[in-house]
Amino acid sequence: MLNFKIQSDSDIPASRQLFEQIQFAIASGQYTPGHRLPSTRQLAMITGLHRNTISKVYQQLEETGLVESIAGSGIYVKSQGRENELESDSPLVAQNNLLESSIDELLELGSSLAKIKELFLEEIDWRMRCSERVFVTVPKRDASAGKLMQQELQESLVIPVELVLLEELPSTLEENNLGTVVTSRYFIKEVLDIVPPKSFRVIPVDIYNYARELELIQKLPSQACLALVSLSQGTLTIAESIVKSQRGDDLLVLTSPAHDTTRLKAVIRSAHTIISDPASYEIVKGAIAQTREHLIRFPDVICSENYISAKSIDLLKRELGLQ
Repeated sequence: MLNFKIQSDSDIPASRQLFEQIQFAIASGQYTPGHRLPSTRQLAMITGLHRNTISKVYQQLEETGLVESIAGSGIYVKSQGRENELESDSPLVAQNNLLESSIDELLELGSSLAKIKELFLEEIDWRMRCSERVFVTVPKRDASAGKLMQQELQESLVIPVELVLLEELPSTLEENNLGTVVTSRYFIKEVLDIVPPKSFRVIPVDIYNYARELELIQKLPSQACLALVSLSQGTLTIAESIVKSQRGDDLLVLTSPAHDTTRLKAVIRSAHTIISDPASYEIVKGAIAQTREHLIRFPDVICSENYISAKSIDLLKRELGLQ
């Protein structure tokens, strides 16, 4: 679990440091749907920030659609309608309990058993038909993240997956009757604002939590130079903010998009350690080979896990009827 830290002397505003740490905790599944976030008082004690600042951060998170405020109770990670998984030692017990409670609630609302059966069959049929075509969508500003997701999903699901930029999604919806739209939690509100209810299915996926990489970063010696390389500029921006919030000026952090050859070679010459996403790993290794004659030392290169968490991939397979 990510420990919330704020570096007061950082060039990144404290509110942004906190916002991106909480957003990452949600997007990577460390804070699951229904999880109650720390109170403003608790976070103030942990981070040293004023409670008003924390309240503004929570308001920003609510505006992104990641959390919801329940009066008199607190701030909770928002469920996107598919994630009410019950904790249980037995998955079968959890499934039965969820099924029974769903039927009980529908009966209390006035439905008959026959109607409930009809509703369940309609929902299952709709989901199966939506699974026939799968789209990945992200905003144009982070199209490279979409390419990462598309690549990983096609390899994991072994089915065609189409990448559609969020700005082009309305026309795609008009041209297709049904389908499943997959996106990161970072973009879920923007997607839900476009997709009409009960048309296309929208499934948010968690990103990899980078626990191994964060542990490694904590162990790097003082004044070491860490380089982050990714296809996704959005990922680099968030990763840099999180690393700086954890280590502050104690660590020099450099970033480079994988395809910016000049920037990448400059980063390689300075870095002690490079963390790369899987799609950029071979590019980094190739750039090191090209600059080897100019290197005083060779940086350690760590390839991170997939962009999408293994749990989300597994759940998506079940959602699409592939398991």
